[in-house]
Amino acid sequence: MRTAEIKRKTKETDISLKLTLEGGDRKIDTGIGFFDHMLNSFAVHSGFGLELTCKGDLEVDGHHSVEDCGIALGQALAQCVGDKAGIARFGQAFVPMDEALGFCALDISGRPYLVFDAPMPQPMCGQYDTCLTVEFMRALAVHAGLTLHLKCEYGENAHHITEALFKALARALKQAVAVTGGGVLSAKGVL
Repeated sequence: MRTAEIKRKTKETDISLKLTLEGGDRKIDTGIGFFDHMLNSFAVHSGFGLELTCKGDLEVDGHHSVEDCGIALGQALAQCVGDKAGIARFGQAFVPMDEALGFCALDISGRPYLVFDAPMPQPMCGQYDTCLTVEFMRALAVHAGLTLHLKCEYGENAHHITEALFKALARALKQAVAVTGGGVLSAKGVL
């Protein structure tokens, strides 16, 4: 089983996270209902087990909680894939969500990079600032070592756009972490 546990405590957040790539319990509580919904959708569509609690300074806003959850999830993912030997490495997915179409392509390359092209028509989804989606994805990419491309091809509703992106990310990661049984998928022999 590829499992990692992360504890992250700062003056702004206190996070406990357990990630299991082969599946398992899904229990998510960040104090931000819409973000919990996105993380649960991510876990369901990736097939990952994800247990995450975050106590953050929500009296300020959701920024620190969302970004730090991205950091913790990225660190856990990096631990789970280790030296990346025997995984498919690449993944991609299109996901429709009503009028919105989200796309994700990624490489578990060890070279963090984010391309994010998804304008949000509305500034809020419940208590979630839609501008935090890019912050979460950037933190995840940097700390997991992902080359991550996310795009909303079209859409009019920020809820649908965000959900399509989280689900596309999930499905692409499911492909990329799949066990192939080979060595490191790189002409260099190392990632």
